[in-house]
Order: sequence, then C-alpha cells, then structure tokens
Amino acid sequence: MRISITAALSRSRLLAAGTLLAAVSVHLSPPAASAAPDPTPVRGSAVMGMGVLAHDGQGGLPAGTRATKTEGVDVSSYQGNVAWSTLWDSGVRWAYTKATEGTYYKNPYFTQQYSGPYNEGMVHAAYHFATPDTTGGATQADYFVDRGGGWSNDGKTLPGALDIEWNPYGDACYGKSQSAMVTWIRNFLNRYKARTGRAAVIYTATTWWTQCTGDYAGFAANPLWIARYASTAGTLPAGWTTYTMWQYTSTGPTVGDHDRFNGSTDKLKTFARG
Repeated sequence: MRISITAALSRSRLLAAGTLLAAVSVHLSPPAASAAPDPTPVRGSAVMGMGVLAHDGQGGLPAGTRATKTEGVDVSSYQGNVAWSTLWDSGVRWAYTKATEGTYYKNPYFTQQYSGPYNEGMVHAAYHFATPDTTGGATQADYFVDRGGGWSNDGKTLPGALDIEWNPYGDACYGKSQSAMVTWIRNFLNRYKARTGRAAVIYTATTWWTQCTGDYAGFAANPLWIARYASTAGTLPAGWTTYTMWQYTSTGPTVGDHDRFNGSTDKLKTFARG
C-alpha cells in the first residue's frame, strides 16, 4: 500500500513538474511566425531616386569628365546633418535638398542641408517629392514654394525641382491615367513658374516617364534632370534632346546620391541666374 501511495505521489510530482516546464517553455520560446510586416515605407520618407535601382538597376559609372561637367549631390532627411566642407573638398559644387513631400511633410533637416552648401560656396536649391495621389499639382507647388522651394536671383540658387517618379507607397503611377498624370505635372509646373518666375527642373527616369505619361513630349521647355545609374545617361524622355542634370549613382562618397550638371561651373552659375 505504501509503495502504491509513494508511486502515485511521484507520478503527481512529475506531472506537476512537466506542466511547469511546459509553461516555462511556452513563455520562453519565440512567438510563432506571423505574417510578414508591410514593406510599404512611411509617408514622408521618400527620397529622390528611391525607385531607380529597383526598376532600372545599376550599371557602371561615367568617365571622369569634370572639365565639362560639374559635380553635385542631392540630400534628404535620411542623411541628417551633412558634412558640406568634406563634399566641397571632394569637388562638389552644387546641391539639392528635399524640402517637401505632398502637402504633409517638410524635411526637419532642411535648414542645415539648404544653408550648409550655400555657406560653403556651393550653388544650392530645393526639391519636392510629388505625390499626385494625395493633392493637386498646383496645391503641391504652393506648399513647396512656401516651405523653402522658391528661387532667388542671387546667382547661387537654382530653380526648384519636381521629383516625379515611382510611387513608393503604392501604384507606380499613383493611380492616374497617362493623360491625368500629364495634367497634374502641368498644373504643378504652371503654378511654380507663376510663383517664382522660373521653370521648375523635372527630375525623372525615362522608364517611369514612358509608363506613366505615355512618353509625353510637351515639357521640354523645363530643364531635365535624368535619373540613370550607368556609364551614360541613356535615352532621354520624349521632347528633350539633352539633359541639364544627371543623377548617375546612389552610392557616391560622403553622400550617396551624386549628380552631374551638364556644363562647367561658370555655366552652372549662369543657369542659376536664369
């Protein structure tokens, strides 16, 4: 009888211990795999050229032609406070800073990133990341100009740039037909020129432009900033026979995005004066 009672107690203790271990194991074990997090970035985080690598890839680098091209960079809040003296010492002579996106975001580092190159002796400017699915073109142009995207006839400020490219938050063409996209861009450009007296620079990639505007040829009066990470700028969108600026890499020194102005430093300053 004693043996039976002892065995029963032992079994009871083992069962209790097993229950405790199971509970501890459940508590300590990693949670079961859940659905993958949504990869869509947060609104406001878009940067110039963020869709280029994914859609167009990256080839070689252009040959060193600084005698006829002038090196530049473009920056956003992603870079934080930028070492402008380092960039100047490396030969960079102009810079564009992201000012705004849609009508809901202003770069919190804008003051340092916009004033820094100017104080270093560079020619500076601002760009706007377009979100045609949120508000109209004219409305976004006003938002941009009112928050640092204007132009000054001081010989050191370039006209603002409209960054129109793949939508990082959804449909590549922002849910717009090709004709509706052309209308949106036209409304932005017209309002920007009315507010500043300058034609805005259009930053885009040929593949996006073809897909989302039908390779519209009617904006050639605006300077073109072409995005292509390769040894040449490649085929340009319809209407343009040459580019004003070329973003040729996203992996350059000090700041990833490096660009070339299609001309000498003197020509760059002439362009700045309008």
